[in-house]
Amino acid sequence: MPIFLARMVRAVRARVRGWRAALVVALFVFTTSWLALWLAEPASNEITRPGNFWWWFLVTGSTVGYGDFFPETGMGHVVGAYVIVGGIVTLTILFTELASHVQAVKGKRMKGAVDLDLGGHIVVLGYTPGRTERIVHELLVEDGTRVVLCAWEDVPEHPMPEEDRVLFVRGDLTAVEVLSRACVERAATVVIDARDDNEALALAVAVDHLRPDVHLVAALRDMSRCQHLRYVNPRVQCVQWHMPNLLTEETLDPGITEVYAELMSSAGRGNTYSVRLPESMAGRSFGACQTHFGREFGATVIAVRREDGMSVSPSWDTPLEPGTTLYYLAAGRIDGARLAGRGA
Repeated sequence: MPIFLARMVRAVRARVRGWRAALVVALFVFTTSWLALWLAEPASNEITRPGNFWWWFLVTGSTVGYGDFFPETGMGHVVGAYVIVGGIVTLTILFTELASHVQAVKGKRMKGAVDLDLGGHIVVLGYTPGRTERIVHELLVEDGTRVVLCAWEDVPEHPMPEEDRVLFVRGDLTAVEVLSRACVERAATVVIDARDDNEALALAVAVDHLRPDVHLVAALRDMSRCQHLRYVNPRVQCVQWHMPNLLTEETLDPGITEVYAELMSSAGRGNTYSVRLPESMAGRSFGACQTHFGREFGATVIAVRREDGMSVSPSWDTPLEPGTTLYYLAAGRIDGARLAGRGA
C-alpha cells in the first residue's frame, strides 16, 4: 500500500501543482479508507458513521490520535496505517509547497521584484556602495521612517537586507512600472542620488510625471544644473553631491537647505555674527541673554564659546562668564558698546 501511495503521489504531482496536489491526495485517501473500513469493520463499530469518520480521519492522519474511535479488526488496523501514511504525505506536500512559496517571495524581495504597498515613505533613487548605506542609516534615525531603495539592474540583490525598514526595488528607474512598484505616487519624499547629473535630470522627469507634488531632493555634482531640474519641478531642492549629510537633512526637514543658503549669503536678510559678552552682562544665563538679544535687537543667539569649548544651543540655565563669545543671527551687527549699554 505505501508503494502504491508513493506512485500515486508522483503521478498526481506530475499533473497537479501546489496545494492542489495535497488536496487530491487527501481526498483520495479519505474516500478509499472510508470504503475499506466500511467493509472491514463490524456494524457495531461507530467509526464508519459519517459524523465520526471525518474526525477519526483528521486526528489519525495528523498522527494526533485521541483514541475515542479506533478500528477493531486486523484489516481495520491496516487501513489506519494507510491513513497515517497518507496524512504524513499530505502534510509533507503542504509544508514543502509553503516553504517553496516563502522562499520564492523572499527571493523576489531580495531581487527587488515585488510590488510594494506603502505610503508616506522615503524613496531613494540610485545606489552607490558605501555612500547609499550611510545616507539610509541617517534617514533611519527618525523613528517610524521607512525607506524604499531603488537601484538599477546592475545591482543584483538587496544591498541592505539586514534593515527591516529598508525595502528594495530594482530595474529601470526611469520606467513608470518600476517607480510604481516603489509607490512613488504615495511617497512623502523622493531622493535622487544618481550616477551623474544627466541621469538625475532624467529621473526628475520620471518622478514628476508620476507625482508632481512630491518633495523632491536631488544631489548634483554641478549645482548650476539645478535650474534645469527646476524647469521640470520648480520646487525641487538641489544639494551638493559631496555633502550627503545635507542631503539627509533636506530629506527629513524640507526647506532646510534654503535656510542654510540664506545664512551663508551676504545678501540675506539675516546673517551670523559674533560678539564678546560685556562685563555688564557677566553671570547671566544663556536664557537671559537669549531673551535680551531677542527683545532689544531682534536677534537670536545660536551658540556660545566658553573656556571649555563651543556649545550650540546650550541649555537656558547655562551660566556665561565674562569674555564668552556669543554667535547670533541678526539683520545687522550689534555694536559691543551698544550691547553693554543696553545690558547695564
